[in-house]
Amino acid sequence: MSTQPTIDPKLDIVFERFLDAPPRLVWEALTQPEHVSQWYMPKAWGRVARCQMDLRPGGAFGIDIVVGDGQEVPNLGCFLDVVSMERLVWTSMLFPGYRPAVFDDVPITAIMTLKPEGTGTRYVFTALHRNEADVAANKESGWKEGTDIALDQLVEHVASMK
Repeated sequence: MSTQPTIDPKLDIVFERFLDAPPRLVWEALTQPEHVSQWYMPKAWGRVARCQMDLRPGGAFGIDIVVGDGQEVPNLGCFLDVVSMERLVWTSMLFPGYRPAVFDDVPITAIMTLKPEGTGTRYVFTALHRNEADVAANKESGWKEGTDIALDQLVEHVASMK
């Protein structure tokens, strides 16, 4: 994936954060399971039970969470593009090895980019959706709010890594 898709505000949700840390630390926090487990799930909502990252196109992107009532929710996807310290692209529409996925959740393709900015890093997470109904479902489910909380936790976690 050499180019960034055109963002459609009706179909895509974009999150952006500035992290006061070099891209190397942000990349570690985004790609190493021991770090992802610390920030990915809003702490008041649950926790990460397992995290698997096979950082290559076709590799597994798996983060299983435990929600407040103790129910475990598996999340498995597939990396589409990996450019070290610059970009990660994954989708929940495919399982590892590009196998078609079967699930009950709203599917997305996620594009995460890192850009050096001064002494820190500009992080942009874009969630591409199939249609406006999926965008609405993600907003109504609390996914957008949870992602905002998780990204705030990412900022805090990266600061603790310095």
